[in-house]
Amino acid sequence: MFIPLGFSQQSTQTHLGNIVYYTNDHQPWQTTSASRETLVFLHGLGGGSSAYEWSKVYPSFAAEYRILAPDMLGWGRSAHPQRNYQPEDYLQTIEQFIEHTCTEPVTVIASALTAAFTIRVAIARPELFKSLILTTAAGLNELNQNYQENFFTQLAATPIIDRLLYSTGVATSFGIRSFLEQRQFAKKERISSELVEAYLQSAQQDNAEYAALSFVRGDLCFDLTQYITQLTTPTALIWGKASEYTGPQVGHRLREMNPEAIRIMYQFDDVGFTPQLELPGVTAGLIRWFLPQLESNQSSASDENLAVVED
Repeated sequence: MFIPLGFSQQSTQTHLGNIVYYTNDHQPWQTTSASRETLVFLHGLGGGSSAYEWSKVYPSFAAEYRILAPDMLGWGRSAHPQRNYQPEDYLQTIEQFIEHTCTEPVTVIASALTAAFTIRVAIARPELFKSLILTTAAGLNELNQNYQENFFTQLAATPIIDRLLYSTGVATSFGIRSFLEQRQFAKKERISSELVEAYLQSAQQDNAEYAALSFVRGDLCFDLTQYITQLTTPTALIWGKASEYTGPQVGHRLREMNPEAIRIMYQFDDVGFTPQLELPGVTAGLIRWFLPQLESNQSSASDENLAVVED
């Protein structure tokens, strides 16, 4: 696994197993992080996912904030229970991770399905959160779409074939690069060999297929629009227009449903599913721009505040 300079690996226990996380407690950040506010970075779910997903972004904040970037349960170096994962597993472990590592309300930066889970945790436990900055936040069943209604998902639900599919199509460098090129990135030249290797190391951990196949089968998916009106935590959404799974129309719909909480919807025109991997410097800049806006008591819900960036 890849750990940025000045960060170390720590861990905390949840009811389903150990959660490994990375934090800025070494030089040059050691003397600056202890008394600072906390930013928690949560990666999305998919074959080979890990905290590496945010590793080109969160060092930009290490001088000002205490950083926590966990590998989600079943991914990276965290525990890999042999189970059919369900949404409740992630709702509970996200809540427990924040409770165990933070003493004050925190800002969480999260992506994809994990971002959707984080919204649900913030609805249930608003006292844990200061604000949310989320990329491509969707449960993957929004706007009358059903993630499970496709051939690949049904194939992944077939015993024996599912393991073969994972070992040959996911946990190989060719499979990972092909997936990133075809489904996750808008421009394949932005995919580095380091990125592929980081995904490969995570995908080849013992029992890594359990969480990955639960995701691929659609066991973790839900319709976020059924919950979004209950959100009260100040939130910003970042969306890549070229997102393969779910487009920015989902983000616009979520904001329309709850403009008091979702104060910002920012759309990249030439970015795919993971802006934090494809354009990490710009994504870091957006997070820095949004943080003070979300701390303001005034909502910025008018159309003039909807920003679009082209690259």
